[in-house]
Amino acid sequence: MSTLRLRFPQRQQADLVLGPGQHGIGRDAAGHPVLVDDPEQAIACFRVDRRGVWLQVNEGVRGLHINGRPTRRVAMMRAGDAVFIDGQQWLLLGDTPPNAPAQSVAPPAELADPRLVLRGVGGAHHGRSITLDQPRLVGRLAECDIRIDEAAFADRHARLEPHTQGVVLRDLGSEDGSVVNGWPVRNALLRPGDQVVFDSHHRFVVEAPRRTLGAEERAQAAAPAMAAAPAMADGRMTSVRRVPWLLLAALLLAASLSLLLLYGAR
Repeated sequence: MSTLRLRFPQRQQADLVLGPGQHGIGRDAAGHPVLVDDPEQAIACFRVDRRGVWLQVNEGVRGLHINGRPTRRVAMMRAGDAVFIDGQQWLLLGDTPPNAPAQSVAPPAELADPRLVLRGVGGAHHGRSITLDQPRLVGRLAECDIRIDEAAFADRHARLEPHTQGVVLRDLGSEDGSVVNGWPVRNALLRPGDQVVFDSHHRFVVEAPRRTLGAEERAQAAAPAMAAAPAMADGRMTSVRRVPWLLLAALLLAASLSLLLLYGAR
C-alpha cells in the first residue's frame, strides 16, 4: 500500500503520515477540528490496516462529508478523497504521481485491454465507466469523450492515452490542470487505483484487472524449476544408493565391536 498523508485545513501543521492504527479527529476548545488521542473524544477516526484506510464516524455526528457526500457511519477511503468537517477540508494524499513520459508508448492493438477503464465516482459522470483502450479527450466540447459541461471548464482540458505502463494524462493548456491522488498536476502517468479529479468535483478512478501471465511468460517462469528438477531427482537417487552401503558398514562395525567385547573379556 502506498504512503498516505492527511493534510490539515489551511495547512495548519505539517502533513500527518497515516501509519497502521487509528487516528482520531476531535474539536478543540474553540470548536475547531483537531487531532485527538482519546477515541471517545473523536468526531471520527481514520483506521489504517492491510486492507486500506477507513473513516469511522462516531454516533450522532452530523455535518461530515466525503467528496461532498454526507457520511454517518463507515466509509472506505482512497488517495485523493476530501473530508469536510464543519466546513473545513481534510485531504487524503497518496504518493506523488510519476511524470508523464515524453512520448506515449501505446500497447499493440491486439493487446489493448478494454477492461482498463476510468470509472466515475463523483460529479456528472458518477457510475459511468469509460474504456481506455484508445485516447480519450476530456473537455467541454460536445465531441469530447468525457464531457464536463461547466462554463469555466476548458474546451479541451486534457487527453488520456493508453500506455504500456498505465494511462498517460496530458494537459492541453487548461487553466488549473488536474488533481491526481490529491496532488495538482499537468501531466502524469496514471496506474490502476489512482484517482483523478477535474474541476474540483468530477472524480474518476483508474481501474484494471490484475495482470495475468501469458503462456510464454508462465513457461519462462517455470523453466528454472523444471531445470532444477532432474538435478534434485539425481541427488535423491544418489542418496538412495548410498543407504545400503551405510547399513552394511554399520552392521560390520557392530559385529566387530561384539567380537572385541566377547574375546576381549576372556
